[in-house]
Amino acid sequence: MKVILEKLTPGIDSSFRILLTPNLNDLFYWHFHPEYEIVYVEAANGVRHVGDHISRYQGDDLVFIGPNIPHLNFDYGVHTECEQVVVQMKEDFLGKEFLSIPELATIRNLFEKARKGLSFHGQTKALVGEKLKELPGLGHFEQLISLLEIFQLLAKSNEAEPLNSRPVTNQYIGKEQERMNLLYRYIEEHYQHRIDVNKVAALIRLTSAAFCRYFKKITHMTFTDFLNQYRINQAKKLLLHDKNVTEACYESGFENLSHFNKTFKKVAGENPSHFRKRHTSI
Repeated sequence: MKVILEKLTPGIDSSFRILLTPNLNDLFYWHFHPEYEIVYVEAANGVRHVGDHISRYQGDDLVFIGPNIPHLNFDYGVHTECEQVVVQMKEDFLGKEFLSIPELATIRNLFEKARKGLSFHGQTKALVGEKLKELPGLGHFEQLISLLEIFQLLAKSNEAEPLNSRPVTNQYIGKEQERMNLLYRYIEEHYQHRIDVNKVAALIRLTSAAFCRYFKKITHMTFTDFLNQYRINQAKKLLLHDKNVTEACYESGFENLSHFNKTFKKVAGENPSHFRKRHTSI
C-alpha cells in the first residue's frame, strides 16, 4: 500500500481548489498532500480510510483532513451513483497572518483540530454538505465568503469526531524521510509474511536496539505495535470487501487466529467478527 504524494495547484483566479466527483472508484488511491482538504461525498455507502482510522460511511460523509494525513479516495469501490465536492487549500491560502486575527480564533482552532482529521455528522453534515454543493456555481468572491461561512459552521459544531489518535507532523525531512520511506516500503511489500526486526534494522544500517529506539522516537510507537496496526488496517479492508475472519487473518500476515482476534480487539476496540457484521450489514 504505497502512499503517494499528490501535488496540488489552486484553481484559476482562486486561492483554493474545488474538485467535483473525481470518479476514481476503480483506483485504490492512497495518498497525502500538505494542503488541508474538505470532502463531502454522497453515495449508498463507502470506505472512510483516513490515517490510522478505517470505517464505513452510509449515505453521505463529511470530513476535514489536515496536512500530510494519508487517506484513501472516498469513492473507492463505490459502483452506485456517487457525487463528491472536494475543497483543497494551504493553511496560509489567505495570507500568513490571516488566521491570527482575533475574529478567526475559532477557525484557527478548527484548523489545529483538523491535523488529526475530523468527521462531522448530524445537522452540521447536512448543512455544510448543501453549502459545498452550491460552491461551484458561485463567483470567486462569493465562493470565498461561503468557504469562510463553512469554516465557521465546522468550527462551532459539536458534531465532530477526531479520526486519528495524534496529529500527523511533517517532521521527516532529508535523510530521515528517506529512512522512513524505506521502512514503510519494506512493510508494504512484506507485511503478509513474518518480518524479522533484525533484518529491518539492517536496512537502515542500525543495530536492532538502536533501530527500536529510533523507530519509537520517530513514530511514538514500538515497531511491533506499528506493524500490528498496519496489519489490522489491511485486515479491516479485507473484511470490508467480503473476506471472512479467517481469510483476513492469514492474508494480513497473522500466523494464528487467536493472536489475530486478540490484536484486532486491542487495536480496533472490537473483535473482527463484530466489525465485519457491523459494516457489512450497512
